[in-house]
Amino acid sequence: MEFRLTEAEAITLHDYQAAHRDGWAAPVQATADALAGIDAAERQVDDHGRLVSHGYARGCICAA
Repeated sequence: MEFRLTEAEAITLHDYQAAHRDGWAAPVQATADALAGIDAAERQVDDHGRLVSHGYARGCICAA
């Protein structure tokens, strides 16, 4: 019988082992990583929002 970990289980096991099997440090680090990822995504959304056109046309030469 072959045992396969889900992606979440594999990541959790890696974090646990990287924290030297510290049952507190592993979830704290995982939470810190998740919060950093959320912060980066929010900054990216904010940056993208500044690039979105708000209906202005620059240099438009409109023929009547």
